This record gives sequence, C-alpha cells and structure tokens, in this order.
Amino acid sequence: MKTTKPSDKKRARLLNRRSMILGSAAVAGATAETAITGFPTIWAQNIKDVVIRHSGPPVTAIQQIAEQASKDLGFTVQMQASENADLLNRFLSQSNTMDCADISLVYMRYLIGRNVLQAIPVSKIKHWDKTLPLFTRGESATGKKLPQQGITPLMILYATGPDGQKATDGIPTDWVTGVPTVTNADTLGIRPDLAGRPVNSWADLLSPEFKGKAALQDNPTIGIIDVAMALEARGDVSYVNKGNMTKAEIDATVSKMIEIKKTGQFRSFWSTFDQSVNLMASGEVVVQSMWSPAVAAVRSRGIPCTYQPLKEGFRGWGYTLGVMKHVTGLKLDCFNEYLTWYTGGYQGAFIAKQGYYAAQPENAKKYLTEDEWGYWFDGKPAAGDIMSPFGKLMEKAGNVRDGGSINERLGNIAVWNSVMDEDRYLTRRWNEFITS
Repeated sequence: MKTTKPSDKKRARLLNRRSMILGSAAVAGATAETAITGFPTIWAQNIKDVVIRHSGPPVTAIQQIAEQASKDLGFTVQMQASENADLLNRFLSQSNTMDCADISLVYMRYLIGRNVLQAIPVSKIKHWDKTLPLFTRGESATGKKLPQQGITPLMILYATGPDGQKATDGIPTDWVTGVPTVTNADTLGIRPDLAGRPVNSWADLLSPEFKGKAALQDNPTIGIIDVAMALEARGDVSYVNKGNMTKAEIDATVSKMIEIKKTGQFRSFWSTFDQSVNLMASGEVVVQSMWSPAVAAVRSRGIPCTYQPLKEGFRGWGYTLGVMKHVTGLKLDCFNEYLTWYTGGYQGAFIAKQGYYAAQPENAKKYLTEDEWGYWFDGKPAAGDIMSPFGKLMEKAGNVRDGGSINERLGNIAVWNSVMDEDRYLTRRWNEFITS
C-alpha cells in the first residue's frame, strides 16, 4: 500500500493555506517544487523582495520578533521602534513610511477617521476565535462585563466598513480597525520591606505615611487616572467616568493634586522604565505608579518589590496591529500572512516572558514551558527560575506572580487608559501641576 511521505503532507497543508492568495494557477505551479523555507517556490519567488515595515513602541517592536518572522515567512519584516510621542506623530504625518503599526487603544482614537488606516476583514483573521473576549465582547473569560470607563477595546475595535474610518462603539461587524495583540492590567508597585504595613488600596498612593516616598508616572493621560483612583478611594472626588473627566472633574482633581504635592508627598515624577526601576530599587520610593516588568526588574536584583493587587481594581491597556491604507496587492497578502504569524504564538510567548499578556494566550502557550505558563498565566509558584526572552533572570524559583492568574487580573479592570474629550485642557492643567 502506498504511504504519504511527511514532506507531501507538509506541502499539502501549505498549499491549502495559501490557495486563496496564490490563485489556482499559482497552486498548480507550486505543486512541482517546494522551496527550502517550506513555502511553495512560486510564492517564495513573488515575496522574497517584499518588506513589511512594522512600527511600534520599543516594548513591542522588538528586533528578535522581526528576525523570526522573516525567517518563518520568507519575506522581510523590519521593526521600527519609536517612543510614544514620536510614534503618534509618525502615524499621523508619515503613514506612508510604514505598512503596519502597533497601535495602543488610546492612540487608535486619534487615528480612526484620519484616513491613514484601512479596516481588516474578520474573515482574514485566522486566530480571531482565540482572541480574548475582553477585546471582542468586552467581558472577562468568565462572562463578567467590565466597567466602561476610559477607552475600552469595544469602543474602537469594530469598524463600520472596509475603509476603517469610523468605529461602531461596541457593535460587532465583519471589520476591525486592528487586531488585538498585547494587553495588561496595571497597579501600584511597592517596597513591602519599607512600607511598614500592608498596602491594599489606591488611596495609599496619597497616604501621609509615605510622604516623600511616593512617585507618579509623568504622563497626563495615565498619571491623572492613577491619582483619580486614589482620590476616589479616599472619598475626595467622585467621578462619572475616571477615563473621560469633565472640566470640573479635571479641575477638582488637579487642585487636590497640587495641594498634596505641596505637602511633599511626591519624591519624583518618572517618564522612563529605567527611572521607575531605579527609584524603587534605591529605596527612594516606597509606592508608585509602575509597570509589571519594572517590578520584575527590581526583584531580579534581589530587592523585595510587589506589583500590588488593590481592592479597587486595575488600570487596563492594550495594543492592536493595524494596516496602513496604502498597503495593497501582494504586500497586503503578506501583511495578512504576517498577522496570522504574529498572533500565532511566538510573539505572544516572547512578550509574555516580559510580563505582558498575549491577546491570544492559548497560542502563546504552545511556545512556553509548562513552568512559564504556570507562572505567567496561571498564577502558580515558579518551579524554577523564570527567564526573560533575552536570557535575564525575571523571577526566582518559588515566586508567585502578583495579582494571580490572567483571569483574576484582567477580570478586575476598573478603568482603561484613555484620551479624554478634554485632553488638551487636561494636558495644560497637568503641566500646571508638574511645575507647581
């Protein structure tokens, strides 16, 4: 009896996957020979000179990810990393210099309607069914509806049509403005060895007990939400929507911030990852706005540091991968292949090992060890040392990730990062606070 060779099976899978892109004539030609990369020869001949330019922040636009994608796909992926302010300017004024973009939920609000993006058909998103319901339905894995404060994923995810120039504000359609890729739930970082007591509320950020030992992120759209969480927890100010304050709410918040600042509450206002790490590692700060990987960086030095779960909940954020309007033809086909690869697990595992969550966690699981998955996603104690994707120690054996499992953390988001309707007014008042 004739058996099918493994190479034939592989070829058949590849042909089936690309039949819509290559067309029937290309498929027929591809059956003759398969390239060394595993792609049909005619496909490799067509795409070998294609370059996909991926622009995003340094936290996700990582060269190693581009190198692996280029190796696996047969065309070139170039990473272009820029800090947030420069990145937004590039999205708006130099969109032709990139093909796809890492876009935060916050920045997506700036870009929709600016004629720089095109919508992505849901039918082209192979791993759509693996995407967190947090993005696609606005609910946790257990079906819990989350508060609609700040810029939630549902506010900007679904497009009204293929031009992608308008979002539906939560009504699912056959088009999306971008595909969810990365998310997390942020809270306060603390030095438990220096705090002197348990910290369990956002209000502790403003506690007189930590006078001169507290710090904020110097970013108006994030820093003011952290303070709002603290003020509301203390009962100072009540908000309809902390992620979209009225002018009166902004004034009340900033006035209280200036009053608290003048008491000497804040040691610093940090703007970079390294600054936040050094403030905490040195002991200059006991409680502050912080990112999960920064807490891990402090702990990797052997210094106690906790990303503290707080009773009022977390501040959420997320990124999507969008495609620029000018991308068409073969390059658009290649983008769709890249999108399938990007959400297929390798990238998700890479960023998971830095403390973030893949929006398709089950795919990322395929590229993680059982211990890595248990630590990062299930909230289990690490059986062995946990390493970053760059080979640096992230967590020592026996440690447990703060905040529990992915479902516990993402299921307890109270507000999302935001661009408020009164953003310009907020920025002016924030600068008054910083310089006061």
